[in-house]
Amino acid sequence: MTYLRSGIFLAPFHGLRENPVLALERDFELVQHLDALNYSEAWIGEHHSGGFEIIASPEVFIAAAAERTRHIRLGTGVVSLPYHNPFMLADRLVQLDYQTRGRAMMGVGPGSLVHDAKKIGIDPADQRRRMNESLDVIMELFQGRTVTRKSDWFDLVDARLQLPPYTRPRMEMAVAASRSPAGALAAGRHGIGMLSIGGTSDDALEHHAKNWRLYEETAIANGHTPDRRDWRLVTLMHIAETREQARENVKHGLDAFCDYFRDVATFPIVPGDIADRYRYMIDSGSACIGTPDDAIAFIERLLKGSGGFGVIMELAQNWADWPATKRHYELMARYVHPHFQASREWRSDSYAYARDHHAEFTAQSGAAVQAEIDRLAQQKAGRKAAE
Repeated sequence: MTYLRSGIFLAPFHGLRENPVLALERDFELVQHLDALNYSEAWIGEHHSGGFEIIASPEVFIAAAAERTRHIRLGTGVVSLPYHNPFMLADRLVQLDYQTRGRAMMGVGPGSLVHDAKKIGIDPADQRRRMNESLDVIMELFQGRTVTRKSDWFDLVDARLQLPPYTRPRMEMAVAASRSPAGALAAGRHGIGMLSIGGTSDDALEHHAKNWRLYEETAIANGHTPDRRDWRLVTLMHIAETREQARENVKHGLDAFCDYFRDVATFPIVPGDIADRYRYMIDSGSACIGTPDDAIAFIERLLKGSGGFGVIMELAQNWADWPATKRHYELMARYVHPHFQASREWRSDSYAYARDHHAEFTAQSGAAVQAEIDRLAQQKAGRKAAE
């Protein structure tokens, strides 16, 4: 079995009634919680409008989160390339690479919220072109090249990074890919990872698999070797000890989450005419809301439907209140991740061997103890006879 790493995709999503100071603090607490639970990575989003996704700078968040954690890797999930000068962005990410001592990752995309782009005068039709133009420059800069390039939105003259990447040859990178083929093409062209977003229904899985095939073809055509371990798949999950408890937990925030995607975000998670959103998400395969065993079966389905990937990414959604949310991640770490990481098999083999030879080993142990008892008795008898 391929070792499946674990991670989250933290947009984040916070209800409009919440105190934003406390909401951001809880995001930091979540990353600390995941660090303690041995989650592999957390990717932090960039959004500037809409009211729900309130982290504007993933780099600023990551810098603070890195000071509060020890092991978990932290990525921009994703930084919207059309919004930034590519030289300045590359320079900031190299600094983050140094500050985190190699725990930083760079996820990139065109920007998911149209209203973000419009607020700075960007035509949504130009976002993917700009993403590709920026990514081309960033990859050259990370290779130590000097770049002189002029476009309709940036002008670089002898641009060269003053520090080499801390992580050699560069930090791990990935491109977001959803409905458009642009992400798969960009990732394949540069030989970097792919972050698949956009649902896990059967239709969505088929689309993700097609995107991966496109990625493979493009990577090979550009001299790169595609590796499914560099593919991350984002999905929706909430588990508890029982299905009934999980369903009760998500009453806290599921509707607000679905309303946001219906009213504000790019596409709805649940169609507007669906009354029972919980049932729809379960039946459509869009989410797992159940037990650890349900989560294992759900991930097995994703692996089979996609053909395999390297990281299972949970979209951090705040469907449940904070205690139930923390418990969800604990259950995932304790009972779900080990199934996909082969961390229990050796223990089970060791236990089975000891169990299967229990009678034999117990007899040997008893015989050894009795031999010592007999030896002591003989010594005492010998001393008494000598007297």
